[in-house]
Amino acid sequence: MPIDPYIVLLLGTVGIAALLPARGSAAPVASGASTAAIALLFFLYGVRLSTREALDGLKHWRLHVTVLACTFVIFPLLGIAAGRLVPVLLNQPLYQGLLFLTLVPSTIQSSIAFTSIARGNVPAAICAGSFSSLVGIVLTPLLAAALLGNSGGGFSGHSLVTIVVQLLVPFVAGQLLRPWIGRFVARHKKILGLVDRGSILLVVYTAFSEGMVRGIWHQVSAVRLGGLLVVEALLLAVMLALTWYGTRALGFSREDRVAVQFAGSKKSLASGLPMASVLFGAHASLAVLPLMLFHQMQLMVCAVIAKRRARDAEVRQETAGPAPAAASPSAVGTTNRPR
Repeated sequence: MPIDPYIVLLLGTVGIAALLPARGSAAPVASGASTAAIALLFFLYGVRLSTREALDGLKHWRLHVTVLACTFVIFPLLGIAAGRLVPVLLNQPLYQGLLFLTLVPSTIQSSIAFTSIARGNVPAAICAGSFSSLVGIVLTPLLAAALLGNSGGGFSGHSLVTIVVQLLVPFVAGQLLRPWIGRFVARHKKILGLVDRGSILLVVYTAFSEGMVRGIWHQVSAVRLGGLLVVEALLLAVMLALTWYGTRALGFSREDRVAVQFAGSKKSLASGLPMASVLFGAHASLAVLPLMLFHQMQLMVCAVIAKRRARDAEVRQETAGPAPAAASPSAVGTTNRPR
């Protein structure tokens, strides 16, 4: 099973924050740099996201509505239901982080990669991930306000104003400037990708530093972490099953079912980390821990599933012979019947 190298970097950053947290005069400097990094992240998200391509994907609206329902309805409902596990398996801070995890938008890059490996509907996965990111910028804070409230580790109405200024305004600015700087950003994709990852590492360092200084890590024990992993494994298993067998019941083609499964069962670490930093402030370190663990878990499990789906597709092709051109899975609006 693959271990995401970036998770190793994130864990290393957590270790540095534990040993050398930002204290005294260094704390406001780190906080200011983190704020600027978050704004830059969402500005670049806005520049990269092609609104025109996303709108073109509306032709396959049933698939996108299904992914959005999985991401922002079924996931949060499961998160609310997990509240019954407090205090048996989870304590309240970890549960708040788990609930926040269920509110985060889906991924784009890994959903596309796994859909491609499994020979699914790649254009649909691209559009589904884009829609989820767009909707999540507005919907995730609103859901957090409704479900977490002031119990979410310092979350308040002021956080909504903060997230508009730090996340939504830079994102909209990026969208507006896309016609002028979009090509420049595309040409320097690799370099700016390092900026993205470096910014997230800075956000993680700042959040965990503040958590160490405030001593909130005394609230977490090895037993509680084990309980969190069990709950997250069950959450992922339920969503993978629902997105696969539920879409068969809805009459989606195999290619579309693959796209829905990978886009509808995943959560974005890149979007969730900066959002948690804005929403939770000093308590962000506990809030992002469930998301970091879930991210690695979903990569490992989905890598195995994608390879299995690819083998199934090969066997099906060998059995059925060459497929007609009209049955190509590259069409976003495919209406093939499930097999």
